[in-house]
Amino acid sequence: MAGGDDLKLLGAWPSPFVTRVKLALALKGLSYEDVEENLSNKKIPVLIHNGSPVCESMIIVQYIDDVFASTGPSLLSEDPYERAVARFWVAYVDDKLVAPWRQSLRGKTEEEKSEGKKQTFAAVEVLEGALRECSKGGDFFGGDGVGLVDVALGGLLSWMKVTDVLSGDKIFDAVKTPLLAAWVERFSAIDAAKAALPDVGRLVEFAKAREAAAAASK
Repeated sequence: MAGGDDLKLLGAWPSPFVTRVKLALALKGLSYEDVEENLSNKKIPVLIHNGSPVCESMIIVQYIDDVFASTGPSLLSEDPYERAVARFWVAYVDDKLVAPWRQSLRGKTEEEKSEGKKQTFAAVEVLEGALRECSKGGDFFGGDGVGLVDVALGGLLSWMKVTDVLSGDKIFDAVKTPLLAAWVERFSAIDAAKAALPDVGRLVEFAKAREAAAAASK
């Protein structure tokens, strides 16, 4: 890490958005103070760099990439068009995948959950095409190396696997989306993912406990 840089991450271990930031920090090889907050704190993640706070997971990831450009791999291409394409797909992941996926889990009615599930799988199919287009034959959305879209989607991986366990719905199916299924295996195998992704078994227990608490409060 560059001399004099003080990094502190306010987060909560189960949060996929905090995981995104941890992935970026790990990819850059940056050391930081990991401050565990309550998951109900809507402000997380927050990165505090030399006393100045930066909020929102993907804004933080891009900030890390900009400030520590000379450290570790770059997450964004130098080409303006390729940067714009990557940012488009990051927004797509949040708007078209994360939002309906949450609805499929937390919908108030079975109809809402079913519609969320339908939209989730539709988004995954679109992302299969995006991976084919963005990777240009490489292993990742960023091509030969991990890029911004890989971090955005990669931060969700442990929770997507929890969904597989709890609902039986395999989100990244090797038959329907073979490129994404192979990408999941490759991404999960990189050192940064091993360091940053929360344990799936621990997340399953967390999800079950939260579901039980929600049911008890009704």
